[in-house]
Amino acid sequence: MKKTNRIQVFEHQFLPIGGAFKKHHLKAFSNLNAIHDDCYFDLRYNGLKFKNYVGVVQVDGLTIEILPKIDSHEENKDLWQGVLIDMLKATKKLKVQKIGQANVSKQNIHLLDIYFEWYLREVELLIRQGLIKQYYKQTGNVKALKGKLEFSGHIQKNLIHKERFYTTHQVYEKDHLIHQILSFALEIIEHFSKGTYLYSKCKSVQLDFPDVSKCYIDRSTFSRLKNNRKTAPYNTALEIAKFIILQYAPNISSGDEKMLALLFDMNSLWEEYVLARLKNEAKNHPNLDVYGQKSKKFWQGITIRPDIVVKLNEDIFIIDTKWKNIRNSKPSTQDLRQMYVYNDYWKSFKAVLLYPTDENSKTPVFSTYHDKDHECGIGKVNVLQGEKLNPEIGEEIINWFRIEKQDFRKITSQML
Repeated sequence: MKKTNRIQVFEHQFLPIGGAFKKHHLKAFSNLNAIHDDCYFDLRYNGLKFKNYVGVVQVDGLTIEILPKIDSHEENKDLWQGVLIDMLKATKKLKVQKIGQANVSKQNIHLLDIYFEWYLREVELLIRQGLIKQYYKQTGNVKALKGKLEFSGHIQKNLIHKERFYTTHQVYEKDHLIHQILSFALEIIEHFSKGTYLYSKCKSVQLDFPDVSKCYIDRSTFSRLKNNRKTAPYNTALEIAKFIILQYAPNISSGDEKMLALLFDMNSLWEEYVLARLKNEAKNHPNLDVYGQKSKKFWQGITIRPDIVVKLNEDIFIIDTKWKNIRNSKPSTQDLRQMYVYNDYWKSFKAVLLYPTDENSKTPVFSTYHDKDHECGIGKVNVLQGEKLNPEIGEEIINWFRIEKQDFRKITSQML
């Protein structure tokens, strides 16, 4: 089996050509970046500078895992790999209870392995439950007349063979679009798992999976799928298959290398994680409601939409999440103006720009502007709790808002 080299880097880090990272790898990354409007990387003549996307990319025997990180002084890659995995779990982008086999060391596990193993488990479960059959239309020669006779095709193909009929008829079997999608995802996993413990498992699943036709699959293919009671057990497997297939780039470089990139915008992932924790906190508080991406009309069809809206009792709070270190810098004027508009349109008590930190002490929200009705502020919340992702972010934010409201009432009562 072909050996796969592995490199771990942090977001915004520069990776120069050298060692396992060759010139043809850089070319493949350049092509991938061009397909996605240059959003993933900044290209240099001698290397690659990563942006705010995290995840994993594999091409021609090289796996590069891009990890999130807040401060430059922390170099614990295992810690930040765990943070990324836990964020993906909390936001439902990854649903696994444990990782890998008992004899596989953590250092050899990366996100591709985890997603591949999750997918293989889902397909195994479907096989054990029994794969469904579906009706679909098939056009071709048959020995008995059934369905609709295609006259032009029949005359063209069966002028001599009078015993055949060229028809369009319904077939009820396992060779349908859902299984064709799942089979294609299995082929991708087979290719990219070579040299790992998952390769033999993938081959075993393929042996149990029915032979199906090959077809071209793109984003529009998934829109043709129809959900019903029979296909409901397939939902998770199809979601993973869609994620893998749409990130697959065959022959993206000048040679025959195939590339697979599972990448996540860290700004969006941070927003979704905070929202997930706040919604989880709302389950325990009947007077707390949390909304994500709630829009209001602004001007001539243009809408404004804060990341998170929190209603605590009768008070509205706005949160706009930012995944970056604010320690030695200030928020932009545009961000502060945006907070002011949010306060006005949502009649909110406070709008907060929420930043992550990995400081040991809990940092309160610091107000930067206030009047008798509204406040704008900067908030910093600790991403870490010991050596893992902080699961109490939602509780901490809500407690901040309670304290802020109490302090605000004391100040305003003194002013009157």
